[in-house]
Amino acid sequence: MTVPPPTFVKHRLDAPPGFFAVEAAGLRWLRVPGGVQVVPPLDVTPTSLTTPHLDTVPPTGSAADEFGRLLAVTHDAGARWYGVPPDGWQTDGFIGTIELPHSLQPLDAWGAFYANLRLRPYLRAAYDAGTIDSHHLKVFERLCHKLEGGAYDDPAERPCRLHGDLWSGNVVWCPDGVHLIDPAAHGGHRETDLAMLGLFGMPQLERVLRAYNEAHPLSDGWRERVALHRLHPLLTHLVMFGAAYVPRALAVAHHY
Repeated sequence: MTVPPPTFVKHRLDAPPGFFAVEAAGLRWLRVPGGVQVVPPLDVTPTSLTTPHLDTVPPTGSAADEFGRLLAVTHDAGARWYGVPPDGWQTDGFIGTIELPHSLQPLDAWGAFYANLRLRPYLRAAYDAGTIDSHHLKVFERLCHKLEGGAYDDPAERPCRLHGDLWSGNVVWCPDGVHLIDPAAHGGHRETDLAMLGLFGMPQLERVLRAYNEAHPLSDGWRERVALHRLHPLLTHLVMFGAAYVPRALAVAHHY
């Protein structure tokens, strides 16, 4: 008798509509030829997502090098515009337990996308909850206006196929290389995924970044923009977990 391979099942009985379906769509969209391995969805219900169980191993330098090269391929598969949802999905998604706005209309400027779909929705939620005040909001709005004005747009960059929540916990080191899990996939800026990798620390990060840069060189000054790309996840944490993240987010807004 053949024993079926082990699986992993995520459950959430109070999952909002589409919570697991959009994750499954993102997993499928990120599985591109020659790119990073992505765990495939095996079964999706309104309250669960089933994927293969992944065996893990300690990170190695060679695996980090390969991950960096393959991540560049995944990104280069591209997206139709900034904020576009993964193929097969036609509304907003989720990051963590909160909504992630998508754009169903073409957006060709990264700064306007980032200001209006990645910063302002969470600033509004934090302000309405009393987590930030009007003074804080003015600081963030100054940066949003600067982004809308194109201060950080780069015509050499095109929308990429972004994992969207690429912190180290969603990078699984396996015997056959890295596998990605738990995306908030959308069309975005490739520097965003790279910035997210180091937000909470990641083993072998510099080797990943070096290999990525060799495969698809990054634009000049990309390291100076890392904190800017981390502002969105900081704001999502501010909304989900409260005021402890306000000082760090404000420091980023002041810097830019």
